[in-house]
Amino acid sequence: MSSLHSIRPWRQIDRRTSRQIMVGNVPVGGDAPITVQTMTNTITTDIKATIEQVQACADAGADIVRVSAPDEASARALKEICAESPVPIVADIHFHYKRAIEAAESGAACLRINPGNIGDATRVREVIKAAKDHGCSIRIGVNAGSLEKHLLDKYAEPCPEAMIESGLDHIRILEDNDFQDYKISCKASDVFMAAAAYQGLAEATDAPIHLGITEAGGLVSGTIKSAIGLGNLLWMGIGDTIRVSLSADPVEEVKVGYEILKSLGLRHRGVNIISCPSCARQGFDVIATVAELEKRLEHIKTPMSLSIIGCVVNGPGEALMTDVGFTGGGAGSGMIYMAGKQDHKQSNEGMVDHIVGLVEQRAAELDAETDVAAE
Repeated sequence: MSSLHSIRPWRQIDRRTSRQIMVGNVPVGGDAPITVQTMTNTITTDIKATIEQVQACADAGADIVRVSAPDEASARALKEICAESPVPIVADIHFHYKRAIEAAESGAACLRINPGNIGDATRVREVIKAAKDHGCSIRIGVNAGSLEKHLLDKYAEPCPEAMIESGLDHIRILEDNDFQDYKISCKASDVFMAAAAYQGLAEATDAPIHLGITEAGGLVSGTIKSAIGLGNLLWMGIGDTIRVSLSADPVEEVKVGYEILKSLGLRHRGVNIISCPSCARQGFDVIATVAELEKRLEHIKTPMSLSIIGCVVNGPGEALMTDVGFTGGGAGSGMIYMAGKQDHKQSNEGMVDHIVGLVEQRAAELDAETDVAAE
């Protein structure tokens, strides 16, 4: 029996058609899955700490990780970081175009350049040559906070029109130099500005689009802002790769990114826990149980669903739609559901261990079914 992740017609999102590029060995755009990115916040020259953080992000599901290269030592440190990384590394370049050249030489899979502060067209051409020579893609990273002076003079302030014009100007430079392996972003901390700019770019180019609400804030506020901004754009079919920008551990960015995609049915990874907020009807401590299950099921990568509902009002109905379910009852026990059907009773004592075991068993079964189907 397959996992209960059927796509119904009213849940289908029609993604914008974009061309596909490669970031290392990861396809971005076209019919490739929407990729999840994050960025390290270690000192890049602390190679050990940076590699450890990249690995932690990859373990959490990051497809691509960005690393800042603010100086020559950092750009050169990328050589060891890229060699050890399990995922492609994007070099984050600001101000000095030579850092981009050094990062390309160090093995970066992609160069992120900010058109507003990388320099004139001559310098951009030198970056393009380095990208070609070393097989790098490029991300044009337009940001409302660092637009070119002539655009700020023209529009008086950051606005969607200025961001779109900046992006298209720099696309023109790349294409005039016969470079097509690029994607583009146009980030702003203002959700409305970012959304309008992204919609305009999506209509003006077929380049893969990297989505982000920049400087979104802390874990709670930034998650909400990102979910609203990115969620609406993704719902419209816009976006080929995403980064959630939080003042938090980069691993949290990866988790939030996946949750946004999972909520829209665009990516499935790990256990999707459906749980109630709890009330006086609960037959067990829902909040504590869910918190413990989230931690203990982090290692599961197989897409599957788990419902944890405190009482029988909504519990049986939610369990009908999940791979594994537990509904609270009376007398210190509840009902376990498997693939939507009542299976057996389970006491509240020891329920977490029991549920973890059932989820691991179900994940193994689904993995086996996938392997058979692939043969």
